[in-house]
Amino acid sequence: MAVGRPQAAIHSPDAVTTRPRGPLREPVRAYIALGANLGNARAAVLAAMQSIAALPQTEVVARSALYRSAPVQAQGPDFINAVVGVDTRLNALELLAGLQQIELEAGRQRPYKNAPRTLDLDLLLYGQAHITSATLTVPHPRMGERAFVLQPLAEIAPQHVTAAQRAAVVQQRIERLD
Repeated sequence: MAVGRPQAAIHSPDAVTTRPRGPLREPVRAYIALGANLGNARAAVLAAMQSIAALPQTEVVARSALYRSAPVQAQGPDFINAVVGVDTRLNALELLAGLQQIELEAGRQRPYKNAPRTLDLDLLLYGQAHITSATLTVPHPRMGERAFVLQPLAEIAPQHVTAAQRAAVVQQRIERLD
């Protein structure tokens, strides 16, 4: 491509583009759930936290403890879970693309729904946004049904978890790790 020649724009509604020029957008606080139950799950979750921190225009500003939880609506070994809060200038689809790339680099495969996994990253909240698209729904549609999301989220952002939500998942097995 010739120097100074503009690139063609991508017009797909789910296209992920970045704008290297112009004023930076204000950072948005987003929350991401991390989980793994194959291989060295603890190491995978910790490595994913570092990879999230390395995403462009993104800073990890809060990190929950690690938790061990039983699979929900799935089979397999226990999960290691956590939630991180980030301030990011990426839009929601850019952030999602970055998270999916981290999953791929960790060997994530999707052979069937709720299969055991080397790494699972879910974008739970993106500021106050409500997003429904073919590739992303925010707030995450099932976060209120999962203790492995609500407990670590309540640890770092209690304003996003109600007592009723916590009461609804009290029967799910979850244990905070040191």
